[in-house]
Amino acid sequence: MSSPNELAVRVKHARKTFNGTCLALGGVSFDVRPGERVALLGASGSGKSTLLRTLCGLETLDSGEGGVEVFGQPLQTSGRIVPGIRTLRRQVGIIFQQFNLVGRLPVLTNVLTGLAAELPLWRATLGRFSAREQARALDALMAMGLGEQAFQRASTLSGGQQQRAAIARALVQGARLLLADEPVASLDPESTRRVMELLTALNREQGLTLIVSLHHVGLAQRYCERVVALRDGALVFDGPVSALTPSFLRHLYGTAADELLVDESPAPEAVSETRPAIRHLAAAV
Repeated sequence: MSSPNELAVRVKHARKTFNGTCLALGGVSFDVRPGERVALLGASGSGKSTLLRTLCGLETLDSGEGGVEVFGQPLQTSGRIVPGIRTLRRQVGIIFQQFNLVGRLPVLTNVLTGLAAELPLWRATLGRFSAREQARALDALMAMGLGEQAFQRASTLSGGQQQRAAIARALVQGARLLLADEPVASLDPESTRRVMELLTALNREQGLTLIVSLHHVGLAQRYCERVVALRDGALVFDGPVSALTPSFLRHLYGTAADELLVDESPAPEAVSETRPAIRHLAAAV
């Protein structure tokens, strides 16, 4: 059971260099409360993806005083991943721009891989999933509007459908914290709208904490409440999205602000029929 004062994420003095010289993160610190919906904003090369990868242990920070805590438990400290991270990682789902699905496998099988961390290694390796586990994955796909595509090869899905399948995989995992690394960068406007509305609905209705990296300020303003802005690996702003006026962004980023101000996001519409299914899934997982 979570403590009322427990943070979902605490990042302390996060520093990361590659090859000893290329600075990706320069001492970033911030906290995220449970249930927050945070946009991680920055131009290309600002350090967004590196930061997200440190939050789930896919990237280690430099040795020193930096560290990451998730739901009150250390995930990495002093440049090392803590022992027992496999258990902690069950609470952290991450989706990528590239979807990371195995195209030749059915969509349902791809979603079931979200259970790998809680299964014996031999079952996960051989793909031996119980009827209850398969029903759980099917519920997640139905919540994403993909029930009819469950037994298709993943390669037959559109880009937007593949991203929704990736979200279903994180739901099956039972994640309490969802990290999304440029999840709509390669999608068309309608798919972008649907994926962002799904993420917002999961935050509001299941209470998932959401940190989503974006490089268009219009998406951040439309779908998030708070923004953590990076520039050249440094945290340059942490506050409400309402502060992100064009003049303020140009103050933060200079000419690089033009990249952030290109608004390719679609106009908001009524949230789709997936919300009742999401509520049903919350009770089932």
